[in-house]
Amino acid sequence: MKKPLLAVVGPTATGKTEVGVNLSQKIDGEVVSADSMLVYKGMDIGTAKPSMEERQGIPHHMIDVAVPTEDYSVARYQREARKVVAEIHNRNKIPVIVGGTGLYIRAVVDEYNFDVPGENREIRQSLLQQANEKGTQWLHRELSLVDPRAAERIHHKNVRRVIRALEVYKLTGKPFSSFQQAEYKSRPEYKVALFGLTMPREILYKRIEKRVDIMLEQGLVEEVQGLIKQGVKAHVTSMQGLGYKEIASYLAGELTLAQAVELIKRDTRRYAKRQLTWFKRDPRIIWFDMNKYNNIDLVADEIIKTWQEYNSTL
Repeated sequence: MKKPLLAVVGPTATGKTEVGVNLSQKIDGEVVSADSMLVYKGMDIGTAKPSMEERQGIPHHMIDVAVPTEDYSVARYQREARKVVAEIHNRNKIPVIVGGTGLYIRAVVDEYNFDVPGENREIRQSLLQQANEKGTQWLHRELSLVDPRAAERIHHKNVRRVIRALEVYKLTGKPFSSFQQAEYKSRPEYKVALFGLTMPREILYKRIEKRVDIMLEQGLVEEVQGLIKQGVKAHVTSMQGLGYKEIASYLAGELTLAQAVELIKRDTRRYAKRQLTWFKRDPRIIWFDMNKYNNIDLVADEIIKTWQEYNSTL
């Protein structure tokens, strides 16, 4: 028999954490985070990392598994998350994947192949020398010529990632982004059920802006300050996360605090829109409009009812 695997997905600020916890309590589940920023230790406020109180005793996995100076990859996430899922199944519990990083979710539930080639020191040194001589923006433009999809996702200041993408292209003749493509083909050992949370855009945007204000009250500036003091550079992958790169620019004197805050809100709204576009492409997702429910409890109950009906048809 295939083993059950549930996922609660959707744009940021739709209430996925609360629904995931409530759902796990009712079906004897454990949460597997699918958020590319929650993997980093010490990055708590800007990522809206759930506190121990918010987790309500439900085990949460794939949180705090890397340090901010690491270049954490989706391939690594795939290996580690699938191992966690197997361990949850071995405990006769149900894994509930919760998050908004679409590629992370599909890396677990679908047949994704991340067999990218290893490193080539000569190519790396050559690209690094070019970056030093001609600048990071020039190097990023080179990437955009051969792999526009990767260039769109990788910030020009993230030199390590730009170099890696160009290195893969030079080694294989294939775009780096092509190693991160797959069809909607669920892994054969899982009985996958995907549930998406959404709400009217104007309500979602207000929730996003309120969340950003709360992050600032909780000490987002001080959190970023502390990371920089620990030696976390502005160009590394972790510091490209929403909220972190803008506050880092403010601390570097490149923006006023008001400008940084406005950018965080604007870019988070845009990110939520991209998340929704990504998830809407997946026909397997069953959607729930959070605006139609009075509380989280009702949403979880409706998901369980839908899940049971779904299982009965298989």
